[in-house]
Amino acid sequence: MRLPSPLIAGKLLKRYKRFLADVELIDGTVVTAHTPNTGSMSQCAVPGYSVLISANDDPKRKLKYTLELIRVNDHWVDTHTQRTNRIVEEALLNDKIAEFSGYRLQREFRYGASRIDFYLEKAEERVLFEVKNVTLCENSVARFPDAVTTRGQKHLLELKEAVIQGYRGVIFFLIQRAEATSFSPADEIDPEYGRLLREVVAAGVEPLAYKTLVSPQDNRLGLRIPVVLS
Repeated sequence: MRLPSPLIAGKLLKRYKRFLADVELIDGTVVTAHTPNTGSMSQCAVPGYSVLISANDDPKRKLKYTLELIRVNDHWVDTHTQRTNRIVEEALLNDKIAEFSGYRLQREFRYGASRIDFYLEKAEERVLFEVKNVTLCENSVARFPDAVTTRGQKHLLELKEAVIQGYRGVIFFLIQRAEATSFSPADEIDPEYGRLLREVVAAGVEPLAYKTLVSPQDNRLGLRIPVVLS
């Protein structure tokens, strides 16, 4: 999908209060940008890293600027989690995810106590499809989560229950790190999430991990990489 244009280059000074980031522009001006990401962004929100921000003059906005991309290990990383589902939806609608070509799609499907990101349907097959955005990568292994996520744990259990009820359940990891060659859960950060992921996969939930292709112009779905749970 296309990113906002034009993007403005700068240098990250600090991220704070979760949703705020101070950015120094090329001319030395310091601005505060909204950061649409609830995770720790531990490898991305590093002072001194190059960033790209967008500007919006809507008077209803509290902040004019939004943090869009961060340069990590010579690659642009998309940390804007409000864009995550739109990237996956675009890929699904354009049959870019081979495992789910030709499926009808519904957003925000209510199941149990949650809204699952997508409900897919093809003939008699029903699929619950939950998406997670991944910005953590260690030694070429993409990792999730980057902070303890009780919400993510709940989604796994609901996917497992859906499988028991006759749905296909899919946990889809959108990998925003170009250097990643595989995906594994971040057990040292959230051991319960890792335990549950293995449990639900053993019960029939399908794990998928796809990398993105990120540039200052757009973010598109790229190649599938293996999920390693051993």
